[in-house]
Parts: sequence; structure tokens; C-alpha cells
Amino acid sequence: MGKTIIISNRLPVQLQISNGSITAIPSVGGLATGMKSVHSGGDSLWIGWSGLTDEEIPKALSKDIDRALAEHGSSKVGLTAEEVEGFYYGFSNRTVWPLFHYFLEYSEFELDSWNTYRSVNQKFADAILEKAGEDDTIWIHDYQLMLVPQMVREERPSVSIGFFLHIPFPSYEIFRTLPWRSEVLEGLLGSDLIGFHIYDYERHFLSSVRRLLGLEVSFNDIYLDNRVIKVDSFPMGIDYNKFSKAAKEHQQRKKGEQSELQQRLNTHKKNDPNAKFLLSIDRLDYSKGIAKRLNAFEYFLNKYPQYKEKVRLIILAVPSRSNVPQYQLLKKEIDELVGRINGELSTVNWTPIWYFYRSMPFENLIDLYTSSDIAWLTPLRDGMNLVAKEYIATRTDRTGVLILSEMAGSANEMNEALLINPNNFEQVADTIYEAINMPTEEQRSRNEVLQKRLERYSVEKWANSFMNSLKAQKERDAANVSKKLTVPRSKIIVENYRKAKKRLLFLDYDGTLAGFHVDPQKAGPDPELYKLLDQIHGQQNTDLYLVSGRDKDTFTKWFLPKGYNMIVEHGVWISQKGTPFKMLENVRNDWMEKIRPVLESFVDRTPGSFIEEKNFSLAWHYRKTDPDFGNLRATELNTVLTSLIANDNLSVLNGNKVMEIKSSNVNKGRATMRVLGEGTYDFVFAIGDDWTDEFMFEELPESTVTVKVGRQKTQAKYYVENTGKVRELLQQFVD
Repeated sequence: MGKTIIISNRLPVQLQISNGSITAIPSVGGLATGMKSVHSGGDSLWIGWSGLTDEEIPKALSKDIDRALAEHGSSKVGLTAEEVEGFYYGFSNRTVWPLFHYFLEYSEFELDSWNTYRSVNQKFADAILEKAGEDDTIWIHDYQLMLVPQMVREERPSVSIGFFLHIPFPSYEIFRTLPWRSEVLEGLLGSDLIGFHIYDYERHFLSSVRRLLGLEVSFNDIYLDNRVIKVDSFPMGIDYNKFSKAAKEHQQRKKGEQSELQQRLNTHKKNDPNAKFLLSIDRLDYSKGIAKRLNAFEYFLNKYPQYKEKVRLIILAVPSRSNVPQYQLLKKEIDELVGRINGELSTVNWTPIWYFYRSMPFENLIDLYTSSDIAWLTPLRDGMNLVAKEYIATRTDRTGVLILSEMAGSANEMNEALLINPNNFEQVADTIYEAINMPTEEQRSRNEVLQKRLERYSVEKWANSFMNSLKAQKERDAANVSKKLTVPRSKIIVENYRKAKKRLLFLDYDGTLAGFHVDPQKAGPDPELYKLLDQIHGQQNTDLYLVSGRDKDTFTKWFLPKGYNMIVEHGVWISQKGTPFKMLENVRNDWMEKIRPVLESFVDRTPGSFIEEKNFSLAWHYRKTDPDFGNLRATELNTVLTSLIANDNLSVLNGNKVMEIKSSNVNKGRATMRVLGEGTYDFVFAIGDDWTDEFMFEELPESTVTVKVGRQKTQAKYYVENTGKVRELLQQFVD
């Protein structure tokens, strides 16, 4: 059993250098807390940046730092000040963060920052490779390290890699604006499992993979060469018991044991028992919508003036990335807004907004959570928002109202909260009014459901759920019915081929011998393929058949002069030893007049699609169509055709970006079995790439060597990754 290696930008410990000595203090935070169950004992290691640049670490203390970190199961990645600027403050927080949060106007696309990001990701990958064995499990976290999975995969192909993105993944229309979009996707696809907080982010990611990389996606599986990558959503929880226990202990404290903040809050409550506290806690970030929230609060007070001197908004803005220009401007804007609103609306006895720009210790957070009647958390875009969950966990008597932005990831699992669009001031004002006047019984009814759910799906459950899914994905890979055609297996097949007295080979064309082309007529054979086929065809005691869904006219032009054996149009026509094609099956084509107008209507409504007309079948191609739109139209067309051809002895073949209508009694399996019956063979080989070839794999005898191109579900015994591997295998038959 290998160890678990966790990788994040920052380590879960903070280093302090004082009087020439090093102190390592464990961090308190969502990720550090959540990973406790995974990062425990001597079988795990956490790799990340220590928070100190190389310039800040005295050389004499370097080994002391390593020892201090090792005591906490950690290992550092050293970064220079220049690397931190380009990697963290540059690409991570001036490019990825604003783009993924839909603030395209703040995104900077600087080549130097990208190059630094890539080189630092390589540093992290190298640190992993130095520590990782083949049996280890690697879990990489967040947007700062999106290239690391592929960098590790290149050196450790069989290692188990998981990746979790803690921020939103944007829609395709936003993501496509990133100049290095393909590199980011390819980096992430080095993982076995990619996790997101909610399904929306998962859906956006899959859409970008389909549209930008053209990879096949089936539900939440991505097929890439010899691997299947699973994409799933895992909503992150909190340490529920920690917050609930802290709140209970807080309630039992006597006045002298309470913090200064709590005593001040109690004084204000005592002076006006009917007054309501609204709480807003966020990092100072433009994605949190703090400025918009302040304007909305002013709008509420003007719409419902009876609540002046009756409500107070407590804003805790935690400093963040203060050296990034947008954050400096935001700080200035919020300072001015708070000053203006308080200046215009304050009275001798009442200040509408209490504004804190600082971090607060855990004890004071509990003070605020337990004292506030309403938590008002309305980010404009947020990956999850754990503050909402923390607030609910501290409400020991189940009172309190949560107003939550529907743009926060946590809104998906907290439907009992009052969900709002933070851009709709009218709705915001009315919802605050509803929260203030919500009956206690309704508050408890809502919070009871929320608390049970949060307690059940804690941050520990989140971490274990991800790790179990990663383990299951690896086991699923190992248990795949189709085995990878490794070098040892290939050698056995080649040996059996050479020893055979009589051989029969069935080779699919498109996607097997040659790659796909947006225009099927332009995907003709190259000189290298002709040479390979000539060599196999020229061997004694060897019958080679090209088996394709192509029309006979195209194959006549490409291959008839070569004298190859051919089966085309899925088994309608056969040509042997260079003779003209003759029909294998009695089929008709009078049905085509009824179906053609249907296909034409779909061509008109689906830009990029076209019809290929064969002698006895019609094919609708949509390879040049937008992938999502094409799949949608294909599903629609399949439904229409199924009802049309129900009584016509026709069937629909769903191939690789093509739908073909043909006679039901025609398929590659029937055709290849007829050929097999004409002779006696002690070596039979069949290879193909899509489900039309599954008829061959299913019909041919068990002794047949069947090979699928790609990692999709198949009846074949083996698989190879791509057409290049197909040619490598066939070349061994003639070497």
C-alpha cells in the first residue's frame, strides 16, 4: 500500500523565524482541517510552498526548516520572490482568478506570467516525483497547480492522481478567451479524477473539453488515449462539530469570561432588544460583491425607512492580496462607501454599518456568528462559501436566518436559506425585510434541515468521499474487460501470427488505419499506409480484408487497383482479389426518398453538418458542428428516425460523429462471418474503433484476436490508444 501525497500552493503550517530559531504552527482553515483524515500518520506527505521566499530564508536555517516541516508531515517547494510575483500574484491571481470568477475585464494575459506559472508548476511536479512511488496516491489542489497532473503523469504513467478545483470553472464562452486554454485542460487531464464543488462547474469543464480538445465525453467520463478520466462534483463541507461545540461553550460563558467584542455586542443588544444584527464576512475580493452589498443595504434602508436605527450591518472584510491593483481600488471604494453611508444615515445613537478590515481570531468569529440574527452572504461568484455553513453550525438554538447568493456554490445544497440574486436590489431589500420578520418557528424549521445535512456531509466526509472515488476509479481501470495491448501481449500475438498456417485479418479504415477528417472524401490513404497494406497483402497464406462503412465508389478509387479484399457499406458489398464489387446482401434503397428530406431538414438547422449518400444507406455527419449542439441534434434526430423506420426493417448506426441509416440485416459481423466460413484459418484478427465494429467483435469466434482503438466500452479483448499504435502493431506482422 503506497502513501498519500497532498499538494497545494501553501502548506498547512506557518513558519515563524524568531531569534534564529524556526517555529512551525499548524494552520486553521477549510483545506487544512478537511485533509486531517487523509493527512495522518506516517503514510502521508503534504508538499507545498512554506510562505517564505528563498530570499527570506537564511541559508543556515534551511535544514532546520526542513526538520520543522517534517515533524508536521510536510515538505517544502522553494520559491523566489520573482517566482511568487509571476506565479501567484501574476498568473494565478491576475489571470485565472478573475477569469474563472467571470471578471474578464480584470484578467491579464501576460506571457511572462504564464511562463513563470508553467515553470513553478514544474517545480511542484519535480518535488512530487522526487517523493512519489508508483503505488502512491497523489491529490493536487486548486487553480495554482493546474498543469501539475500532466507533468507528473508523463513521468509516472501508472500513478493514481486526483485534482480538486476549489473555485468555479467558468462557462466555455469565458474559458475560451484564455490564450493557454488547451494547455490548462491538458494539464488537468493528467488526473484520474477531477473534482469540483458543484455540477455546474463540472458541466462547464466537460463542455470545454469537448469543444476545445475534441475528446469524447460520455456522461462524466473523458476518453483520452489509453485512459478514462472521471469528472465529478464533491461539495466541500466544514468541521461541523468544531463550530457547533465552540458555539455551545460560548453560550455557557459567564460575563467575566466573555471577550471584549462579545460584551460590546451584548450592550447594544440590551439597549435595544428588538434591533437586528446583519452579519457579512468575506475576504476583501471583488468576487464577493461587498460594494454591491453596501449599496443594496442603503437601498433597503431607503425602501423600508422604519428599520433605520433598528438594524446594523456588521461587515468583516479580511485583507487579501493587497499588492494587486484591483484589490487596492476595491479597498478604497469600500472605505468610501462605508464612510458616505454612515455619514448620511447615522444618528446620535445609531451607526448603520460597523466595518472591520482585519482578520479576527476564531473566538471572535464565534462571537459574531452567535450574536447575529441574520447572516447576509451574497458573493457575485463563489466556488463554495463555507462561511454560510459555519454560521448555520453555530446556531445552537436553531434560530437565525441565512440570506445567501444563488451564485455561491453552497446555494446548491442550502435551499432552505433565502436565496437571492445579488444584482437585484429590489429582491435583496424585500428578502432582508422577510428575514427580519421571519417567525422563530420557521427559522428553526429551516435550520434544522440545514444542520442535519451539514453535520452529515462534513469536511472529513468530503475528503474521504473524494479519496474513495479516486480509489474506485483506479480499480475500475484495472478491472476493465478490455486489456491494454502491452508490449508482452503484442509479442505473443505476433508470434501466433507468424506460426499460423492460414491467417485472416479484418481491418476497419476510418479511426483505425487512418484518422478522422472533417471531410470524409479527403481522408484518403497516405503512402505509408499503402506500403504497410501491400506488405501484409503480399504475404503468403494471408487474407487481408478492409471492412468499412465507406461507399464502394470511394474504396474502388482508393484500393481496387491494389487487389485488396474489401467489405464496404457495413457489409452490403464485397470485392475479392481486385474484382468489381458485388452484393453480399439483398437490400433495397427505395426508403431513402422518405428519409432524405428529414436529414436535409437537420442539415439546415445544424450548421457544419452534411449528408453522405451511399448506394444503400444515408449518413448524417456532424463532426464540424459544435460538439454540444451536435450531440443535442443527434439525440433529436435519433428519436425522429426511430419512429420513422419502425416498420421498414431499417436501423440507425451511431458512429463517431456520424449517424447512418441502413438495412437491419446488414452489419460487419454478418459479413465477416460469411468470409470466415469460406476457408479454414488458425489465426483470425479484427480491429476497429467504433460501435459498428462491435458486431465483428461479438460475432467472430472466441479465438479471434479482437482489438478496439480507444478506451471505450467494448466486446474486444484488447485495446490500443490510437491509429499510430495500430500501425505499429501491424508493422510487427511484416517485420
